[in-house]
Amino acid sequence: MTTTPPAPAPTGLGVRTMTTLVVGSMVGAGVFSLPRQFSAETGIAGALVAWGVAGGGMLMLALVFQMLAVRRPDLDAGVYAYAKAGFGEYLGFFSAFGYWASACVGNVTYWVLVMSTLGAVVPALGDGGTPLAVAAASAGLWLMFALVRRGVREATAINRVVTVAKVVPIVVFVLIAAFAVDPDVLAANWHGGADAGPLLEQVRGTMLATVFVFLGVEGASTYSRHARRRSDVGRATLLGFGSVLALFASVTLVSYGILPADEIAELREPSMAGVLEAVVGSWGGALVGVGLVVSVLGAYLAWTLMAAEVLLVAARDGDMPRFLSRTNAADAPVPALALSTCLAQVVLLLTLLSDDAFDFAFDLTSSLVLVPYVLSAGFALRLVLRRETFADGAPGSRRGWLVVSAVATAYTLWLLYAAGPTYLLIAFLAYAPATVLFVMTRREQGRRVFSGRELVVLAVSVTGAVVGLVALVTGRVAL
Repeated sequence: MTTTPPAPAPTGLGVRTMTTLVVGSMVGAGVFSLPRQFSAETGIAGALVAWGVAGGGMLMLALVFQMLAVRRPDLDAGVYAYAKAGFGEYLGFFSAFGYWASACVGNVTYWVLVMSTLGAVVPALGDGGTPLAVAAASAGLWLMFALVRRGVREATAINRVVTVAKVVPIVVFVLIAAFAVDPDVLAANWHGGADAGPLLEQVRGTMLATVFVFLGVEGASTYSRHARRRSDVGRATLLGFGSVLALFASVTLVSYGILPADEIAELREPSMAGVLEAVVGSWGGALVGVGLVVSVLGAYLAWTLMAAEVLLVAARDGDMPRFLSRTNAADAPVPALALSTCLAQVVLLLTLLSDDAFDFAFDLTSSLVLVPYVLSAGFALRLVLRRETFADGAPGSRRGWLVVSAVATAYTLWLLYAAGPTYLLIAFLAYAPATVLFVMTRREQGRRVFSGRELVVLAVSVTGAVVGLVALVTGRVAL
């Protein structure tokens, strides 16, 4: 008698795991700073408009990543690959570098916030930017490097558990604060603090905060080469985005019912702890502190994996130096992980020169990722306009995606405007020197370094870097 052998176990990452990668990427340090970040800029009215704009815009961007994952399954590593396919190798390189650098700087915010949290117990850690805090955070950086280099699957398994654990304290915060809302305080915070400006300016002031907390919406797309099915990428993106949007908006709005906006704006980070302490006492701050540490662990793992993945795929595509394409026996891209950790270490040291270490890393993270987002949305719009991958018999589908990609492109361009010149100039200080990696890659391949169009892009980036450097030296821009 013969028996049918069991079906082989499915390989690759499924919807559940990829959804936790998206949620794990977005639910990081940023959510714990939302009360202060919003209250410093706006009141309830502005927050509602801001979340409407950010939620709608980011939903369109999430749909763009879903569309591209399905219609261009040949492109791995999402953000980087889309920019290259749409606008050429040099802008693709900038997108890869910008996205990678944003992830590395974002990881610095996690350590700064952890040290600031512990600073309530150990005063020498201060707000996360003291020498002791930087030394302790540096040790954490390299310990996490040692963990992640053990392999992708082990790290994603840890992330799946951590994602569930870190969401619980945030949900508890929302429920407790919702029941403790004071209607009078809520009404007084409708227009914001005493120094609140016009509504449009209030909304604009929150845009970098919303970009920061939504970073990771493309997480499943970035890690698409490990997906069990390409359709899972889009499903995971939308599931993760919807749940996180509801959570972030809730954290922001319930806080306005606990303390006056001006008081929330003066809280030390993590400001969520100060809001909860005002309701339940010191144990509330401790709960938020534990949740923050767990959250940082999960978000750090997810972002470290995604950052290294971008460098790995770019190197294998011939757009980064070859040494970044190597992996170890556990499929971990060790050279890319090491370079990511080194950049985070440099930025961590720079926080010693900043007046507010967290705000510096927070805003720089958001600014660096805007160019990759604009290029990805622009690539989707280009596909639709040129009817690439769209069958002639499905005009309705094409019209729908035309609206989605056009809105996503307009939204990401608005973000560039809302960010203002300061951090874009600082971002150019990172983009321009990174061209050295591009030159190394072209010389490895024996190719001409720059084409005529690429020289124009180089000139723009170098000009931006020079202007940024002069602004820093003259004091017009401060870290």
